Amino acid sequence: MRIQHASMVDRLPTQFFSTMVAKVNKVIAAGHDVINLGQGNPDLPTPPHIVEELQKQAANPLHHKYPPFQGHRELKAAIAHWYKQEFDVDLDPDEEVAILFGSKTGLVEICQVLLNPGDVALVPDPGYPDYWSGIAVADAKMVLMPLRAGNRFLPDYGELSPEDVDKAKLMFLNYPNNPTAVNAPVEFFEETIRFARKNEIVVCHDFAYGAISYDGKKPVSFMQVPGAKEVGVEFYTLSKTYNMAGWRVGAMVGNRELVRLINLIQDHYFVSLFGAVQMAAVRALTDSQACVRDLVGIYESRRNALFSSLDQIGWKAAPSQGSFFAWLPVPAGYTSAEFADILLEKAHVMVAPGIGFGPTGEGYVRIGLLSTEERLKEAVQRIHTLGLFQ
Repeated sequence: MRIQHASMVDRLPTQFFSTMVAKVNKVIAAGHDVINLGQGNPDLPTPPHIVEELQKQAANPLHHKYPPFQGHRELKAAIAHWYKQEFDVDLDPDEEVAILFGSKTGLVEICQVLLNPGDVALVPDPGYPDYWSGIAVADAKMVLMPLRAGNRFLPDYGELSPEDVDKAKLMFLNYPNNPTAVNAPVEFFEETIRFARKNEIVVCHDFAYGAISYDGKKPVSFMQVPGAKEVGVEFYTLSKTYNMAGWRVGAMVGNRELVRLINLIQDHYFVSLFGAVQMAAVRALTDSQACVRDLVGIYESRRNALFSSLDQIGWKAAPSQGSFFAWLPVPAGYTSAEFADILLEKAHVMVAPGIGFGPTGEGYVRIGLLSTEERLKEAVQRIHTLGLFQ
């Protein structure tokens, strides 16, 4: 029998990170010690008290049954508690919080509940490639918003054509930003709310790195800005804050109608997360946040070590403000993909080429702060031996 796949499959973008991993694995298979700084996978374990809570909860027969379709209220209340504690944001757990299988799932689902074929979604360029996936599944059109150093890696809404703005139904934003590692000021979000309200565009703010910021500066939650709930939602995940990437716990908070729509589509996909995982997430969100402060301290120390080493070899770049990434300019004469391939093949250091995050990402590479200070310094020294920054 001949299997004929749906046309949607042909619209899906190439999975950038899986392609990158395949390259790394090939070099490793050849016997080389690769320092992989190209991915965003936390390298440290989940804090012990969260693991212990999962172990305890897993023995509870209650969690061996289906959980409530839309998740346990305890987890929704814990998410609301975290937002109140961290950002003084008030959320109704029942109507302004939706539980997600990691925020990535919600970023795809929001496109499915809002976009019809041909609708426009505004997407940061460079940006997280999985924004493109949800738009492709919905058969919608993607309009890129360039993020340039000259505008502090913030989109300039004045650059968008009136036709694209008129057709746009949603926009994705992400601060602290992946891949540029900058934070957004509250004034930018105030401008965004005015723009969204005027043009009836839903704002989807990806707050995956909302706990990771440096130099004593706290990132701004979109939800803490007056008017945010009227025009949009924020996606949050426990993956980065608590090193829980494999646990797949996330949330979407904000506008009640959007929360209702996400819950509705998820009723057809899932019966929520394993209950024991939900209860462990409650512990993470409501217990002492000292583990988060310790984690951010580790990343900041790694950032400082990395940028000090980069400066010593003449690779000049602005230090990261937030997230666990560094966004670095490629030396003249190379594309980002060529430069990344050279580092992998000759220095056995993997970085992510900027072109993989969108056309405006060309000219940069992204490095993850997800190895020890010693390995980060070693990576820089390996690159130094190539003589590319003389």
